[in-house]
Amino acid sequence: MQGVTSPLAERPTRPLPTKPAGHVELARYSSLARFWSLLGGAARSGRRVTLVRGDAPDVCRRRIGGYALAGAGVFLDTARTAAHLEDGFAPHPALVTLLAGDPQPLRDELNVHFELRVDFTLALTARRDLIARPEFRFVPIVAGLSSLPDDLLLDVRRLGRDELHLLIQRACGLA
Repeated sequence: MQGVTSPLAERPTRPLPTKPAGHVELARYSSLARFWSLLGGAARSGRRVTLVRGDAPDVCRRRIGGYALAGAGVFLDTARTAAHLEDGFAPHPALVTLLAGDPQPLRDELNVHFELRVDFTLALTARRDLIARPEFRFVPIVAGLSSLPDDLLLDVRRLGRDELHLLIQRACGLA
């Protein structure tokens, strides 16, 4: 009896014709081998590797999820988070100090009670550009353990290309 292979186990070979909006270039002049290496590393690292809705199995684009980074308070966008607080908030010492100009207590709270979830779409274009569309969000490690308000919007700062590339490599078990 022959084994059944899923479309995800096959190596996609058809690059995207162009870079879709919202994607960041990670590397120019990349290759199918590099793309396959990242997909394989993600699968071996226990990440969810799925087809993007509407894509055929041979298209070089996959959604990768399930990577979490602890101690990621440094990735907080303090300016945007403080702007959300301008409209009113439940008093919390870390939030009061953020509004006073000191983000460190809020970052410390995030480092202890939150993790940064990193999900992304990884693709290869016909121009041989390795691209990604990241999605970041802070989530509590244990719900209810932090005293921060549940409705607090915690924005992630904009990451540089090299930072993003390193995070993706780590998510794929290659760094």
